[in-house]
Amino acid sequence: MTHPLSVALAGLGTVGGGVLKMLRDNADIVTARAGRPIAVTSVSAKDRTKDRGFALSGLHWYDDPVTLAADPGVDVVVELIGGSAGPALAVAEAALRAAKPLVTANKALLAVHGAALGRLAEQAGVALGFEAAVAGGIPVIKALREGLSGNRISSVAGILNGTCNYILTQMRERGREFAEVLADAQKLGYAEADPSFDIDGIDAAHKLAILAALAFGRPVAFEAVHVEGIRRISAVDIAFAAELGYRIKLLGIARHTEAGIETRVHPCMVPGTAPIARVDGVFNAVVAEGDFVGRVMLEGRGAGAGPTASAVVADLIDIARNRLTPVWGASGSALSDAPSLPISSHVGAYYLRLMVVDRPGVIADVTAILRDMGVSLESMLQRGRSPGEAVPVVLVTHETRESAMRDALDRIAALPTVMQQPTLIRIELG
Repeated sequence: MTHPLSVALAGLGTVGGGVLKMLRDNADIVTARAGRPIAVTSVSAKDRTKDRGFALSGLHWYDDPVTLAADPGVDVVVELIGGSAGPALAVAEAALRAAKPLVTANKALLAVHGAALGRLAEQAGVALGFEAAVAGGIPVIKALREGLSGNRISSVAGILNGTCNYILTQMRERGREFAEVLADAQKLGYAEADPSFDIDGIDAAHKLAILAALAFGRPVAFEAVHVEGIRRISAVDIAFAAELGYRIKLLGIARHTEAGIETRVHPCMVPGTAPIARVDGVFNAVVAEGDFVGRVMLEGRGAGAGPTASAVVADLIDIARNRLTPVWGASGSALSDAPSLPISSHVGAYYLRLMVVDRPGVIADVTAILRDMGVSLESMLQRGRSPGEAVPVVLVTHETRESAMRDALDRIAALPTVMQQPTLIRIELG
């Protein structure tokens, strides 16, 4: 019988438990597809005594996860600890320096240290698998790194955070405000007690940095990603979006242009007829554009024990079959040095919502500022009259440069008749 692939598992949370369950429940399928059995033989977690709902008997336990990599009986290390530093980074580095393949679901680790870890893996001649790090069970890493490898990718974009997508979906379907829906999401377990990592766009930005590196063959550049979250989206914005024929989604967008690479995460208005506008709830979706393949869209569950474990096991099967693909799709010496573009260079249309005092001359002051900054209007909406009180006014612009729009926004916000910080949402046409 072919020698089993011996796996060391660092981290026994939701995903770690899912990996153990999948390898045990689907052992016959996994063995057939891997060409040999895959078995977890060593584990490490914070609390040895915790009841996790699955048996750990017969497994080697390590209190220090870094020592997993030194176990001579371990063939591959799976890092499921999380975080961009500390034990997760130490385990990853130890495994690669020991010339052992590494599989991780850790998007923060890869976004921040992916370039260095890629070099370690290349020097050691071992695999670094991270299918589980982006969009859970959706095989987007394989799609970009292998399935679309013959294409020049011009853009990759998507809904990369299920928590934000769930909140925005509930706000639209139930007409409720952000804070109320967030509280419900926390009760249901869709949002953490401290949800800032999700709702401020950081999680999506980590994933976008990884996708952009794969799509464009460039080292990971998380620091270059422009990031905005969804805290300032209101029920009023959701309603106006619907009236204009749009839905609001938090998107990660990466584009390769002649000038360089733009990477940005922020709320977007997308046409209600666009396929990505129909991706609701906790689901994720990724859309890539290739010069020969055209547009490809992948959709599915982006988190949870089952989908994420599915991606981890897929990487383990590749390793068992000795499939070795360069970490970022090409050797380090072949990666691009294309520059990153600042958000100020972005050109597009904008939705601008103002809360202004309802009196004559207010709109004329606003439109004069836009005119002076070279921003032209496509349409304007105002609903209701409350003389002397604040009312919402929505302006939709034609395409303009972000820097001009920002300068105009600063001047508009300073008007005495504008009662709160304006809301600006970029419009993406699908």
